[in-house]
Amino acid sequence: MAAGYLDILRARHAARLLAGTLVGRLPNGTAPIAIVLFTRAEGGGYTLAGALAAAYGLATAVGQPLLGRAVDLYGQPRVQLPAAVVSALGMVLLAVCGLGVLPLAYAAVIVAGLFTPPLEGGLRALWPSVLGREDRVHRAYAMDAVAQEVMFTLGPLLVTLLVALWSPAAALLVINALGVLGALWVVLSEPSRAWRSAPREAHWLGALRSPGLLALLGAFFFVGLALGSITVAGVAYADDHGRESVYGWLMAALGLGALIGGAAYGARQWAGAPERRLRSIVALLALGYLPLTLTPGVVAMTALAALAGVFLAPAIACSFIVVDRHAPRGTVTEAFSWLVTTFGVGAAAGTAVAGPAVELGGTAQGFAVAGAGGVAALLVLLATGKVLAAPVRTPEVVIGPENDRNGAAEPGFSSGHKA
Repeated sequence: MAAGYLDILRARHAARLLAGTLVGRLPNGTAPIAIVLFTRAEGGGYTLAGALAAAYGLATAVGQPLLGRAVDLYGQPRVQLPAAVVSALGMVLLAVCGLGVLPLAYAAVIVAGLFTPPLEGGLRALWPSVLGREDRVHRAYAMDAVAQEVMFTLGPLLVTLLVALWSPAAALLVINALGVLGALWVVLSEPSRAWRSAPREAHWLGALRSPGLLALLGAFFFVGLALGSITVAGVAYADDHGRESVYGWLMAALGLGALIGGAAYGARQWAGAPERRLRSIVALLALGYLPLTLTPGVVAMTALAALAGVFLAPAIACSFIVVDRHAPRGTVTEAFSWLVTTFGVGAAAGTAVAGPAVELGGTAQGFAVAGAGGVAALLVLLATGKVLAAPVRTPEVVIGPENDRNGAAEPGFSSGHKA
């Protein structure tokens, strides 16, 4: 298993791009907890903290596909680094000015979210030109999904450590400074500077004109909804058992399951159409969420949480392949950014729905929202099977300069596909 990942990391530029992207995404991955801790330290209530975090999340959802389209049009360095700097300045404004003028605080988090650089989509666009072979790129997608789980686990711990050592304002400043450095490390690399998107058809819908991509986005809205609802239901479960630490155990188990599942998924080559494979993985994902409604004792519940997480990273990794196959020519970064946005909006919807579900029906009903989300995602994939069966392009590793004056293969593994 490890040999395949080491093969990828030994490829020139691969380790740098992965590490730089993860560090560059730290501000986005830690923003909710950092904003909440800062707001509480400034004397604001949980309602205000939640509203500021929600404003940041909504702005990020709006900005990602717009910046992704800009990357496809103008290249990575001209978009990613300026966006990272502006986003960091938004958080600096919040840290320096505090909550004294609330409209200014809201403006600060909105700017920070709106200009969050689409490093995640950018990295996936770079993998084909860095790794070449299709099987290596697919394994890199799985490694990327696993690395995300590590970041979302360790990132909040880093924030809390910085808060303990200094202050919430210092945590905001340090995390966002690291984010800029991560983005800088990526855009100064040779693959990032050389990459150019393939020529694209002028269309106001951009990547969204692909029916297959729309189907995938519809499914992953519900996957995000399921994951978002678990965070709320997990808090309710911890309250029921009178220990805040229980919530940490559940989330850690969920992340551990995703790490194991993602690592195992990427360790082997898969035959057959990824669209069909994605349906099977999402079916297993939904099946893993349903037992959470039993809400057994803490030990058993922690084991169920780990089981529920096993198929999350494989589902995300497989979705990257499907996005790449269905994104219209010249829109790959935008398409990946739409997946990030849709997943995030779904997670926000999940937290919004799970709260009333817990209040009306108890903790089990909160977890039932997660199960319903998984089932809904599967139903979307089943209902759109014919659309997903007709990809815009079929990946084929052909490294050539036809549409790239720098000689890098277009994301999609083929530099000569038909749109």
